[in-house]
Amino acid sequence: MPASNHDLHGNVPDTSHVALLLVDVINDLEFPGGEELLGPAQAMAARLAELKRRAKRVGIPAVYANDNFGRWQSDFKKLVDHCLADGVRGRPVARLLAPEEDDYFVLKPKHSAFYSTTLDTLLVYLQARTLIITGMATDICVLFTANDAYMRDYRVIVPADCVAAVDPRENERALGLVRRVLKADTRPSAELDLKELTRPAT
Repeated sequence: MPASNHDLHGNVPDTSHVALLLVDVINDLEFPGGEELLGPAQAMAARLAELKRRAKRVGIPAVYANDNFGRWQSDFKKLVDHCLADGVRGRPVARLLAPEEDDYFVLKPKHSAFYSTTLDTLLVYLQARTLIITGMATDICVLFTANDAYMRDYRVIVPADCVAAVDPRENERALGLVRRVLKADTRPSAELDLKELTRPAT
């Protein structure tokens, strides 16, 4: 439900029934398995960049939910700069998906974008009821986030071409799980009618 307090600190100017959530896409990939994840992540990033452009055209806001990598003094801008400028493995992905000035972000300490973050509050102010969940890894942080969204009664969409995992088999297993258990729509991003999604339910 919309909040009754309209005098917001840190005003949220957007109202949208749909939000695009990008999970851990700003990532240096400098960890065990990162080399194997790079190829799928680059393919995912190309599709997701196009989905984000389409979403912006119809007024769907983008929310970056990024791991703080255990650093409790994390700063999202510093993380972006690190991934773009320090020659890390994840640089090609970060270049495709670098956040824009009007995008939102939350830092997460654990797998789910909801756990101990401000995401719940942000989504209330946006009045979002549908979440398009994208990013990596499909079988870990995307799955945990989709599960928490489902338990909060959001409509969950996880476009199969906008997520990535180290192991293709685990990627497919996770997508099967979100389809079967979370009733998620996993059709490819190009098949999503974003304009239709933004129309309020009647």
